Amino acid sequence: MSGMMDTSWLRKLPPLPRWAYIVLALIVVAGVYWMFSGPSASEKAAKAAAAKPQPIPVTIATADKADFPVYLLGLGSVQGFNTVQVRSRVDGQIDQIAFTEGQIVSQGDLLVQIDPRPFQAALDSALAKKTQDEAGVANAQLDLQRSTKLGEFATRQTVDTQRTNVQQLTAQIAADQAAIFNAQTQLDYASIRAPIAGVTGIRMVDVGNIISAAAQTPIVSIAQIEPISVIFTVPENQLPSIKSAMAQGELKVIAYTSDGRKKLSEGTLALINNQVDTTSGTIRLKATFENKDHALWPGLSVTTRLLVNTVKNATVVPDDAVQRGQDGLYVFVVGEGNKAQVRKIRVGQSGDGRSLIDSGVSPGEQVITAGQLRVQDGTLLATKVASNGQSAAATPVAPATPVKAD
Repeated sequence: MSGMMDTSWLRKLPPLPRWAYIVLALIVVAGVYWMFSGPSASEKAAKAAAAKPQPIPVTIATADKADFPVYLLGLGSVQGFNTVQVRSRVDGQIDQIAFTEGQIVSQGDLLVQIDPRPFQAALDSALAKKTQDEAGVANAQLDLQRSTKLGEFATRQTVDTQRTNVQQLTAQIAADQAAIFNAQTQLDYASIRAPIAGVTGIRMVDVGNIISAAAQTPIVSIAQIEPISVIFTVPENQLPSIKSAMAQGELKVIAYTSDGRKKLSEGTLALINNQVDTTSGTIRLKATFENKDHALWPGLSVTTRLLVNTVKNATVVPDDAVQRGQDGLYVFVVGEGNKAQVRKIRVGQSGDGRSLIDSGVSPGEQVITAGQLRVQDGTLLATKVASNGQSAAATPVAPATPVKAD
C-alpha cells in the first residue's frame, strides 16, 4: 500500500546488542517517572513561602504614663508598742491565775490573785489603831477644855501639857492614816492586774507557788499589739531624702513578709533614730501600724518599703522588657511593619515589676516582654498581648529596688 509509512530503512539498520536495549528502556522509564512524579504547584508554592523569613512570635506590652512611687527597702522586726514584764510587788502565795496564755487582756484586768488575808489583817489593824487614837484625841481635848475653864485655878503648866497632848494625838492620827493607806496599797497589790492592754505570753508561775517582790522571774509578759511597732534599717546615705520627705508630711511604710511576697500591713514612719550605726552604715527607723487584723506579731521578721517620693506622669514599662547588653540597657520596640527596633534606654527606678524610663521609650509605644532571645534589630514579629492583660501600670506586687544603667 502506497499510503503506508515506509519502514524498510529499519531493516537496513545493523542489529544492536542486548545491553543497548536495556539502557534505552531505563531512559524511557526514568523520563516517564520524572514527568508524573515532579513537584506539584502547591508544593512549589510552599517551598517558595518557606524561603521567605518567618515572623518571630513575641509577647508585647504598652509603655504607659503613670505615677511611679519611689520606695526605700529595709529589713526589720516587729515589736510590741509597749511590752511589760508583770511581777509581784508583794510576797505571798498565789491563790488564783485569772488569765490564759495568749489571751488578749484589757488594762486593769485581773491576772493573778495572791492570798489577801495577811494584807487585810494589816489594814484592819491600822484602821483599829486610828479609831483608838481618835478616841484619845477626843479625851485629850476634853481635858484641855476643863483646864482652860478653871482659869486661875489651873496652873499654866497643866494647860500647856494638855494642849501638847492633843497635838501629839492628832499627829498620831495622821500617822495612822498613812499606815491605813500603806496597808490598803499592799492589799491592792495582792490583786495583780494588767498594766496595759495587749496579748499575754507564756505563764511562768502556777497556782500555789510562793512569789516574792524581789524575784527576777516575771509572772508573764504582756505585749501591746494595737498599735504595734516595726524597727527597720535603711542605708545611711538615704537619710537626707528621708528627712526631706518627712518635712512634707507623714511617710507611708508598708510591711511585707520576710520574702517580700505578701503584703501584711500599712503604717506611718514614727521616728528616725538619733544616731547612725557606724559599724553597718545604716540608720534605724521606727514605724507604727494600727494592726487591727493582728497581721503583725512581736518578733516577726519583715521587709519594709518606705515611700519617699512619687514621680508624676512617668513613662513605665514592665521589668521583663528591659534587657542588658554590652552597651547598657535596651528594649525592643515594635516598629513600622511589625519589625523590631532596638532602643537604648535609661532606667531611673525599678520596682513592683515595673521600670521607670528616663529616656528611650515614649508612652504608647509597644515593647517586647517575652521572646527576645530570637529577636534582632529588624526582625519581623508576630505579636500577642500578655495573657494576664497586665500593662506597665499594673498594681504593685513586689518590693521596689533602684536600678542603674551600666
